[in-house]
Amino acid sequence: MEIFLGAFTEAWEQRRAAFLHEQLGGRTTVYEDEERRRRSLVEDATLFRPAAIRRSSHASVTQQPRPLRPMATRFTALARGSQPAMVKMASFAGGGRLRAMAAYISRNGALVMENQAGDSLHGKEATAALANDWADLMGNRAESRDIGSFRIDVDDRPGEGERLETWASDIVKAALGERSFAFAVAEHQGHYRIDGLVVLRDRHGERLSADTKAEEITQRRLAESCSLHAGDLQFRFTGYGNGVDYGSARLRQLVENSAGKVTTDRGETIADAKRAGDLVQLHWRGELHSRKPRDIMHLVMSARAGTDTKAFGSAARDFLAAEFPQHRYVFSLHDPTHDPKGELHGGKRPHVHVHAIVSMRSEDGERVETSIAAFRRWREGLAEHARAHGIRMEMTDRRDQASAPAFSRNQVRAIRHEGRTEHEGTTPSARRRYEDKRREAPSTARTDRSLAYSRDVHRRWSDLARDDSNADVRAFAARQLARLEIAERHLGPEKPEQQGADQAQAQLRTVLLTLSQLTEVDSMKVMTRAEFEAYEQRVEASLARAEGLMHERQRSVFDEIAAAARDHVSVHRDIMEQAEHKAGYAPQGREKQQYAERQSSDKHIARGDHTDWAKIPAEVNSPISSQVKDGRQSIQTVRPGGAGDNELRRQQLEQAARSDHRDDREHRVGREDRDDRD
Repeated sequence: MEIFLGAFTEAWEQRRAAFLHEQLGGRTTVYEDEERRRRSLVEDATLFRPAAIRRSSHASVTQQPRPLRPMATRFTALARGSQPAMVKMASFAGGGRLRAMAAYISRNGALVMENQAGDSLHGKEATAALANDWADLMGNRAESRDIGSFRIDVDDRPGEGERLETWASDIVKAALGERSFAFAVAEHQGHYRIDGLVVLRDRHGERLSADTKAEEITQRRLAESCSLHAGDLQFRFTGYGNGVDYGSARLRQLVENSAGKVTTDRGETIADAKRAGDLVQLHWRGELHSRKPRDIMHLVMSARAGTDTKAFGSAARDFLAAEFPQHRYVFSLHDPTHDPKGELHGGKRPHVHVHAIVSMRSEDGERVETSIAAFRRWREGLAEHARAHGIRMEMTDRRDQASAPAFSRNQVRAIRHEGRTEHEGTTPSARRRYEDKRREAPSTARTDRSLAYSRDVHRRWSDLARDDSNADVRAFAARQLARLEIAERHLGPEKPEQQGADQAQAQLRTVLLTLSQLTEVDSMKVMTRAEFEAYEQRVEASLARAEGLMHERQRSVFDEIAAAARDHVSVHRDIMEQAEHKAGYAPQGREKQQYAERQSSDKHIARGDHTDWAKIPAEVNSPISSQVKDGRQSIQTVRPGGAGDNELRRQQLEQAARSDHRDDREHRVGREDRDDRD
């Protein structure tokens, strides 16, 4: 059978006809010309290495399982500074939202978009044309009508002694049956008017359509159930919408228009916008059974601030081409340098990221799988392509580092956009979830499969913490072990106050493990100034991370531990400076000023590295040497226990700090006397 492509006026119609012709003819190669064109564009631009596109005998995508990188390899790379691969599903939408979503990712045409064929799309005209180009792949399924707004005019008044709200509530219940609703009633031009919102699906599954037919059904119920005459009541729907966002906005508007005099079907009063939002979020959400069309999906791929922008853009391009070879998509790169949207309005994010819009249905009718396994595969793919472009990136599972579960877009609302966007939770549970994620509180999944996976994770981190030759890798692994132990303690049936005590104890151990790793002796040389300054930054960074894990009630304990650690490290600073003094080293410029400030100040914000105690000069190698080493050994051997263990650790560090500080002052005075004699 021959197909005359000239009979089709639209490009997408020609492509579709050619595809069907090839499929009916038994050909196994689809869009060879387009694929060859894409590869030639890529090779000419030398932007990225073409990804292999796998197709089955029916010209559909076959996602072969990608060989997983060993857990030990991934963990070692993370400990050495690799960043996690971030692929996030921002939203789904129907075909009617395609134009708006394209305008969003292109900043209303100000940024260039690129499609699956490698074509660049510029300006608002190209953005608007997408809806026509993708029309054949859009299901155009209508979204569900979840919440309706209604009005009832009543030519009557409540009986003597009857509350107005109770009288109005009986009328609404007679009209709407067993549905959740909220209303406000007021006198209007000689009669009473009831305005309200109702969940259109009742507790038995019947859903009102909020149209003329539904009005007739409701009016008939009123006539049969209410003591008033049918002519005294007039019911009509004034609108309808989909989802929690619509319901929250309309209910807040009703509260504002009625001066806070809104009543629910349970007789509760909704007096402000917060209570209105809580009613929809906490009580109505589960009754909506909301349904939205999923014709397109909005993906976001992110990298750390400072990542090479061009390399990450090429990696994202490779990833999309390999993962969605038969789907239509467009994507746009956002970086703080070229983003036309201001920071106060949510633009110019400090990290580079790519927004992509992908059609859920491919050219041959297959839909994108959006399971947990698919997201894991996407992270693996993005990390693989990033490494091919010189970006150190690894796929991570939240169980690998006991990360807190993510929060959804409906659980928070943005309150500040400067720098990293800050949110607030819309409900108490959402607020806790957001705060846990913001401070990365240790957490783990509770299924048997996840617990088995976490045990394997624990073994791998233990191997790194024990056997790796790099001290930074061992310290990083020790911190992950501490997080895993904190998360495991929350799985038990302990009471909340006991969980808080266990968490505080485990968090204290995190600090001690960090200090132990940073002060162990692994070098037989005294550090140079450059080595000392590099290590200085690592110590303070470790203390800052540990401080973020501590609750406010543990502040005094942490301050004591941090002071002991910094006083201990001040000895190493003096050793380095004395070695420089003996070698005739003379600081210059800013370094000279800093040196003078340290000599004149009794308060040292000291940070140090591993030191060979045998090489410390005799006048410095005082009894503090053995005390600090003993304290370090107790840190390394400590295990979670009772309050006595915590007190012992605290006393040891306090003793080391006091002795260290005293010896440091005596050493400094002696050195100043020698300088005067010289």
